[in-house]
Amino acid sequence: MKVLVTGYGGQLGYDVVQECEQRGLNVKGCSRKELDITKKESVFSLVDSYKPDVIIHCAAYTAVDKAEDDKENCWNVNVEGTRSLVEAAKKHHSKFIYISTDYVFNGKGESPFSEGDQPDPIGYYGLTKYEGEKVVQSFIENYFIIRISWVFGVNGNNFIKTMLRLSETRNELNIVGDQIGSPTYTVDLARLIVELVKSDKYGIYHATNEGFTSWADFAEEIFKQTDSKTLVKSIASEDYPIRAARPKNSRLAKQKLVENGFQSLPSWQDALARYLVQLNKRDEVQ
Repeated sequence: MKVLVTGYGGQLGYDVVQECEQRGLNVKGCSRKELDITKKESVFSLVDSYKPDVIIHCAAYTAVDKAEDDKENCWNVNVEGTRSLVEAAKKHHSKFIYISTDYVFNGKGESPFSEGDQPDPIGYYGLTKYEGEKVVQSFIENYFIIRISWVFGVNGNNFIKTMLRLSETRNELNIVGDQIGSPTYTVDLARLIVELVKSDKYGIYHATNEGFTSWADFAEEIFKQTDSKTLVKSIASEDYPIRAARPKNSRLAKQKLVENGFQSLPSWQDALARYLVQLNKRDEVQ
């Protein structure tokens, strides 16, 4: 099986490539330097030469706040870039995996959003990711749309790394406590994505580590597991003004995974513990 992975320079793309290599798959990872997905000719040239059986599309414009003012670039990456990749995948009859997000939902209520719930994004980033979903669904049938949330991996910046850095100089941190979701480890996600790829159980999936928490409680668990004395003060979203609104309810139901026989990911607390070990090992090597 030949696999092409976009977004190799990011957290998830990096771990997807590592997982494919560990399983002996013929994999090619492309970062932004190797492939500008907004250039259709470049996309077709690469796909035509590599002829992948599977395209795992992890590349995305993810600067949520910047997207509100940089709409053209965000649209070109998340929608037009996806369109070019899907067209190329259709030409070569490649399976297509599109990584989407909890931001396609409006974040209202307290019940987890199911795979069949109607998206209703409240920000421009979420809108473009939903438009990307629709592009995938309109072009091909052999697709997987995988909605994820609160991702952390060793290759890139994330909430955990930010908390660890701030805790070195701060005794107390104000962290939003009214946004609820599931922290998700890219190593666990990568394993699941490869399992999905090996199947023909196409459709929309929600994939996160098990359990729900707030950003504030997530920070407290980070400090607990690292024996940090930094205190966390939970604040409301309204007390932390930012350019783009965030969904307060990012809970995702994962019934489709269960129904199709895929193994649930470990708890987010377990994932955090393993991630901290991975971070320490990387620091020791460096």
